[in-house]
Amino acid sequence: MAMHEIQQTAWPRLRLEDWAEARDTLHMWTQIVGKIRLDHAPPANQWWQVTLYVTPRGLSTSTIPYRSAAFDIEFDFVDQRLGIRVSDGSRRELALESKPVSQFYSEIMGVLGDLGIQTRVYPRPNEVPVSIPFPEDHRHAVYDPHATRLFWGQLLSAHRVFGEFRSHFVGKASPVHFFWGAMDLCVTRFSGRTAPPHPPGGVPNLPDRVTQEAYSVELSSCGFWPGGGEEGGFYSYAYPEPAGFADQPVQPATASYRRDVGEFVLPYETVATAADPDRMLTEFLHSTYEAAAELADWDRAVLEADPHHWEHR
Repeated sequence: MAMHEIQQTAWPRLRLEDWAEARDTLHMWTQIVGKIRLDHAPPANQWWQVTLYVTPRGLSTSTIPYRSAAFDIEFDFVDQRLGIRVSDGSRRELALESKPVSQFYSEIMGVLGDLGIQTRVYPRPNEVPVSIPFPEDHRHAVYDPHATRLFWGQLLSAHRVFGEFRSHFVGKASPVHFFWGAMDLCVTRFSGRTAPPHPPGGVPNLPDRVTQEAYSVELSSCGFWPGGGEEGGFYSYAYPEPAGFADQPVQPATASYRRDVGEFVLPYETVATAADPDRMLTEFLHSTYEAAAELADWDRAVLEADPHHWEHR
């Protein structure tokens, strides 16, 4: 199929209540795969080595080094398979279908063992109120391939707009990546200044050393997650939050500041039904970042640039 013939429905609609059980199962599966990457990938600042990435077929670990070789793991939401590929040419697949987390965990660890990849992970999920050990989790056992593909479509659209937003910043910025702890796709900008130590506690089942590294540098972060509204939502926050941030006027007018979580939020359904969803989300990302950067006195002249600045050369 020629590139101009590819059809992808932008901003697909998916109510949280229609896939809550399947979402929670998928969340646990992504945690298992993310922890496998964590066991083998060399450390990176702000835990960037643990994330997953949006691909044209789903979510991937990207290349994971293993001894003198490498492997990757990808959730393929088109063919509904979990693929494991090794640089020696070997590969395995698991079906993405309704099954308990305990079975998924057993299957993937067994396959890694068959491939000669010795892996040890902390076998409990993080950032959830009730942390059931993976080998004992029979509660989460529902998988919905249609809903999951719609969710992946949401990620694709958010990824596109986040990537364009990221291109305006030339300071330290994260990739557009998927953190499996909270199940959110995000991109983060950093001022370059050290941040005050993150307060202990506050994130369930997550060691303080994790949050202290994640928030060790002053930042402005935005993202999308399948929660917080009828169809999920976009968010934007700053750490440390500068005085007056919550009262800043941001765009669009339908965005609001939630004091209980310390974030500006914009419902997914508001974006999806807008006349120009990409423009609305772009306004939200830029205006919330600008509010944080102005109030915290970031060196915007150094940190920002026109992403097309080289085209005149």
